[in-house]
Amino acid sequence: MAIGIAPNNAQFVLLSFEGPDRYSQAGGLGTRVTELARALANAGFTTHLIFIGDPGLPAEETIENGNLHLYRWCQWISHSHPIGAYEAEWDKVIDFGNSVPWFVTDRLVRPAADAGQLTVIMAEEWHTTETLARLSDSLHFNGLRQQCVLLWNANNEFGFGHINFPRLDFISTITTVSRFMKHRLWDWGLNPLVMPNGIPRRLLEKVPQAPVTMLRKGMAADFLLLKIGRYDPDKRWFQAVEAAAQLKHAGHRVRFIARGGLEPHGGDVLHRARELGLVVQDVHSDNSNLDETLNSILAAADADVLNLCQFVPEDLLRVFYSAADAVLANSGYEPFGLVGLEAMACSAVVVTGTTGEDYAIQLHNALSVETDDPAELASYLQYIHSQPDVIRQIQRHARQTAALFTWESTIRDLLGKVEYLAEKQGVQLQSNGDG
Repeated sequence: MAIGIAPNNAQFVLLSFEGPDRYSQAGGLGTRVTELARALANAGFTTHLIFIGDPGLPAEETIENGNLHLYRWCQWISHSHPIGAYEAEWDKVIDFGNSVPWFVTDRLVRPAADAGQLTVIMAEEWHTTETLARLSDSLHFNGLRQQCVLLWNANNEFGFGHINFPRLDFISTITTVSRFMKHRLWDWGLNPLVMPNGIPRRLLEKVPQAPVTMLRKGMAADFLLLKIGRYDPDKRWFQAVEAAAQLKHAGHRVRFIARGGLEPHGGDVLHRARELGLVVQDVHSDNSNLDETLNSILAAADADVLNLCQFVPEDLLRVFYSAADAVLANSGYEPFGLVGLEAMACSAVVVTGTTGEDYAIQLHNALSVETDDPAELASYLQYIHSQPDVIRQIQRHARQTAALFTWESTIRDLLGKVEYLAEKQGVQLQSNGDG
């Protein structure tokens, strides 16, 4: 009888540039890694997360009832580069590759192996590929490779030109986050396992209605639109602002809340909005307090586009998702679509693209645009605006869909696949009983 992966016979080691610190979060990877680590720890697994952490925080920290161990790597480099994890990127890639393998081998894998435990090592994105290869060599040299399952996960195609895929495929099992990305990796001669992203169950909790009502009344818009994401052409920001302009010129009162990043494309997007006759106003708040930030937004309610120039905490994001008439996650290239799923947990009407968003079904639980034509987006928004029953159906099904993708659910899939890989490798697991 097969013995399953359990907290008493396995531990997890996650390798990633991004992580839970604000310094370490540049996109969806930080959210994915943070919540995956927490979910594994809350499931009882000893979990180690090694990431490029805030140089001002402790080098090592233990949280989640002692199950989650954080290791903030490359802090000696980050002290001189305070902007974020990807500043001095190559210096950090080299330092990570030089120092992480011996640390994982001696500090994490060897004690677990001595206790009869399997170590599941999950590395994320191209930055960790050289580290994983060297770690595999280190484990082989020390007679520990058979006590480990090595996975490398692709969240997108960034940096693929830096990867030696034949070597990576030889030393690890390659995984990815959606069927779309699986098919993209076919072009590289690979056939990865799909291990979907998830969302924390707390996002399914009821959103407080007082700030939602406050925002909707203050905006007094026919269309309150929200778009969160990097200022990148793949995110189809031009389609979003051009659709907003079309709605405005059709006589609707439109309020578009935008939160991008520091990317240069943001200047092009806001310039285009102004060219189209949209009034753009930057919104700043002294801190991320919910009430103060809402007051800052409402003070700019006469603008068509409210460009948020600050970090948006989770409690405020959930208010935005719940208040918006539509959350525009209309990317032309989206490996998974984590923002869309987070918004759906708040019963939002989400507009997705049609790439990696396996969960989205047109007019059932979401809207999906298949082109970059702003008229397509504007038409769909006007259609549901006139169909309140359709809106309610989409909102209901959106929340039901999000509940299928909690980390608790996706971890069950992860554990099943890790068990398959361990059996294929011939690993003998300890009994997962109480004895």
